[in-house]
Order: sequence, then C-alpha cells, then structure tokens
Amino acid sequence: MIRTWLSHKGDEPIQGDEQQIGPWLEQEAGTIWIDIDLRSFSHAKAEQLLKRFACHPLAIIDTFRPRHPPKIELFDEQIFMLYRGIQHCIGDLKFEHMQLAMFVGKNYLITLHDGQSQGIENLLQQPFHKYLQHPLSLASRIMHSASTLYLNQLLEFEDQLSELEEQLSSHGDDQLLSTITRYKTDILRLNRIFSYHLSLSKKLLHLEQEQSVNNIAIDQPVLQDLHERFERLHSLSSMYYDICGDLVDGYLSISSHKLNNTMRVLTLITAIFVPLSFLAGIYGMNFEVIPELHHPNGYFILLGTMLLIAVSLIAIFKWKRWF
Repeated sequence: MIRTWLSHKGDEPIQGDEQQIGPWLEQEAGTIWIDIDLRSFSHAKAEQLLKRFACHPLAIIDTFRPRHPPKIELFDEQIFMLYRGIQHCIGDLKFEHMQLAMFVGKNYLITLHDGQSQGIENLLQQPFHKYLQHPLSLASRIMHSASTLYLNQLLEFEDQLSELEEQLSSHGDDQLLSTITRYKTDILRLNRIFSYHLSLSKKLLHLEQEQSVNNIAIDQPVLQDLHERFERLHSLSSMYYDICGDLVDGYLSISSHKLNNTMRVLTLITAIFVPLSFLAGIYGMNFEVIPELHHPNGYFILLGTMLLIAVSLIAIFKWKRWF
C-alpha cells in the first residue's frame, strides 16, 4: 500500500496514492511524502520506485534486509536512514519492533516499512504539514514520535522499579530476583537500540558540515530536539540497567550474608557438641576396665563436666562475638 501527501508552498497537504507520484516526478512541483507499507506492496515494485528517485543500490539492498542495525548514510543529494521503529507496544518494556527506512531528498521523503509504524501513525494525528516543506525535519519528527512510545514505557517502568526496590528490601525471594533479571535483559536490549539511535542523531546534528547534502534544508532546532530525546532515552536506560544490576547484586549479597550467618550458627553448635560427643564416645565403649564407671557419682560427674565444657564454650563464643 502506498500513501502520499503532496504540499505546495506550505499549503495543507493533499493525500493521495501511487497515482500522485508520476505527475510529481515530471514537474517536481511542491514537496511529497511517499509512505510504503511493504505488506501490501511488492519489493520489486518498491525497488523500481526507489530507482526512479535515483536511490543508491546499496541503500536499496539495506532497505529490504530483514534485520539491519539503525544507521545513516549520506549520498549525493540524498540522505538514507534506517530506524528501529515500533509496530506494536506490548508493554512492560516489550515492543514489537520493525525496520523503518527513510530516503530524504531536497523535496521528497520516502518511508518504507513492513507493517504499521506507530511513529508514523501517531504523527499523522498531529499537524505535520508544517514539517512537510523540510523533508529532513519530517523524518526527524517521525523518529521523535516513535521515541515518545519508548520514553513513556521507561517512565512507567520507573514506578515499577521503585516498587521492586521496596519489595526486595522487605521480602525478597527468588521469584522477585528472576523478575528483576528479566527487566535487566529487556533494558539492555533497548539500550543497544538507543545507542544506535544516538549515533544517528549525532551525525544529523553535524549535517551542515557535509557538502554532499547542502541542498537539503536543515532545521537545526528540530534535529537538536531529536538528539536530546535520544540522549535522554539512552541515559535513562543506562541508569535503569545499573539500578537493576545493583538490586541483583544487593539481593545476592543479602542472601550470602544470611547463608553465612546460618553456617556460623551450625558451626558453633558443632563446635560445642564435638567435645561432648568425644566424652560420650569414650565412656560408651564396652571395655570391662573403666575405673570411672564404678564410681558411685561417676554419671553425675560426667554430666557436670560436659555441662561445664558447653557453658565455657558458649561463654568464649559470646566473648568473641561470634554470635
């Protein structure tokens, strides 16, 4: 499926379809945005269309790859960007991602994606026509719109993270540890995506120094706003990843401390009963000649000795603050 929006000199854009592209290519009057959903539009037709706009063959190959890291490449009078967009927000730091390819020219923007792009659909609900005269700004707003979904999820997770901290300090268990570890993995995955996006926005900020694309209008405040958004996403995900790591380390430290205390108590109990067991073992042997056995108070003397040893050991352990 192809959707197009054509605007002349800042007027309200006229929405159309594939039929709008041919006349525009002949005259190149106004600015056009071509959005291609590859679910209902063949790759062969999309490739032919991109060639009509003189898109670089390597960029076309990267467009149709099923998975490719986000990036930006500069060609003669054209900018090619790959962005990790969002098809569906599952929630709980989970997203159904999609690859969004964008070709930016002097007076056109081509977006290609396999599935519905939440960033594009959200932008269409806003007055986007003011950006249509500057295709690079429009592409930036598409990425900014998608990044809002990322940001909302991270801010919601901040409240969950506070609850996890309280639960872990009050009654932490292995199930809670498993939950935090899963969150840590999800955040790491997002942080890797944000790192790519941050590199992309950094390069966009320095486009004015590139001679090959000086024909493309650059709205620096819009690019700066996009860069700040990606920077914030990257810093938040890094911070939350560190917090989750600290929570896991803290739980393991507490568990280890509890285990050490348990082992210390068991060791002290064993240390107390070793000499008592030694005495019981000696006088429990079946020899005929054990003089103490014939003493009239031998039993009570042995019990007293064992009690004295036990009390003495307990006193020593208390003095050394071993428990």
